[in-house]
Amino acid sequence: MTGNPAPRPHAIMIPYPYQGHINPFVSLAVKLASHGFTITFLNTQSVHRRISRAQTGACRADIFSGARDSGLDIRYATVCDGFPIAFDRSVNHDQFVEGLIHVFSAHVDELISNLADSDPPVTCLIADTFYVWGSDIARKFNLVYVSFWTEPALVLSLYYHLDLLRKNGHFGSQDKRKDMIDYIPGVGAMKPTDLMSYLQADDICTVVHRVIYRAFEDVKKADIIICNTVEELELSTLSALHRKQATYAIGPIVSGFSNQGVAASLWSESDCTPWLDSKPNRSVLYVSFGSHAHTTSKQEIWEIARGLLLSGVNFVWVIRPDIVDSDEANFLPPGFESGMKGRGLIVQWCSQIKVISHPAIGGFLSHCGWNSVLESIWSRVPLICFPLFTDQFTNRKLVVNDWKIGINLCDRASIMRDEVEEKIKYLMSGESSEELRNAIKEVSRTLEYAVTSDGSSEKNFRVFMEDIKANIKKKAGVAFDVQDQTIGHVWAPTAVKQTIVSLSGNLN
Repeated sequence: MTGNPAPRPHAIMIPYPYQGHINPFVSLAVKLASHGFTITFLNTQSVHRRISRAQTGACRADIFSGARDSGLDIRYATVCDGFPIAFDRSVNHDQFVEGLIHVFSAHVDELISNLADSDPPVTCLIADTFYVWGSDIARKFNLVYVSFWTEPALVLSLYYHLDLLRKNGHFGSQDKRKDMIDYIPGVGAMKPTDLMSYLQADDICTVVHRVIYRAFEDVKKADIIICNTVEELELSTLSALHRKQATYAIGPIVSGFSNQGVAASLWSESDCTPWLDSKPNRSVLYVSFGSHAHTTSKQEIWEIARGLLLSGVNFVWVIRPDIVDSDEANFLPPGFESGMKGRGLIVQWCSQIKVISHPAIGGFLSHCGWNSVLESIWSRVPLICFPLFTDQFTNRKLVVNDWKIGINLCDRASIMRDEVEEKIKYLMSGESSEELRNAIKEVSRTLEYAVTSDGSSEKNFRVFMEDIKANIKKKAGVAFDVQDQTIGHVWAPTAVKQTIVSLSGNLN
């Protein structure tokens, strides 16, 4: 006689409400669900509204409807972040962050309470590391707490060891040291100028700094940390972190590496394929500064634009309307659009992985956001690095100094069109950039192997899942017998439940 089958592990997943965080969370949700987990994926109502406006069809109501049709038990929930839909979260950034700390967390608490009788019961919380309240909520509801770090392990380790940076005078000191930082466990010597922008700032009492201080104390209370990186690329850093607490590299987890059927873009995407199809192989430079970065200087955009024209190369330039902190509708230099005719394409947004994996693309002028770096490596496209803020300066160090798969755009104090022209010509010239292209091929092979069945990331992912189940058993005394629902990453059909939850207001 057999008893009732053991319940599936049920994880609530909460990404930080920015495109670069949402994408890897969506990919991880699909992957966990394909390995037998039940997932409740939580977006803010504001994020959901933006995704809905950018998409068509069933995903306007539920972005995971297609995944469920393929047999995955991914449920979708939305809650208020504390502000009306029309509130400008970009302009009022500090106020928005305060809301995420105090108001959004209360709505998350309410949602988990409402899911108390769900089938299967909620047993795990997977939250973005930048949330400061993950461990408190997990402890309240007796959940396994997984902190998902969506950036490289190097950046995590630097934040993790803020106490050492303070103690040694490289952070939080009026007279910050300018010598090399050579005391972070598992991290090689690095320049202070390679630190994240928040750790180079003079004012360290901002709202964002308060989040950093709290979040990187909270992460130390996590049962498990997972990183969107690859073990072979950051082995010593990951090993040092793992000696302190369970830390697994399971990357690359980036939207577009597999056909997931999940639309999560906050912008409508332009199709660049017909234009790219008309261009020779490796003749087009892709230019994008990501989903969140801003520049306060219209002059910087002008210099980049002039440099693009002077270089003579073909290009696709993604220019968000809010990239420049200005009320001007047109911030490109006079004559630019007429000068680029026949060899330039400007779009507000596109599927980045689809564009840079096109054979016409030969280089990427990037802000060095981590997802962009991973996608560039995956597509074997070398980079010109133009970091704007946060982790992008540290990511540039990895790209330019450590892996040697890119070059720096601006070696001077300010960006100048002649230097932009020079760097673009260097990257797009077949002979001069051959070393970069050979290097990125090698790094790309590392990523490709990592996600094979014998690769480090797949092995770490299996250990990570077993660690979750062991922690659930320890906390709740429940044994799990999870059946993997994938064979060669093909979803097997199972009966699933659709749950859409909305708290604190209806979605229109």
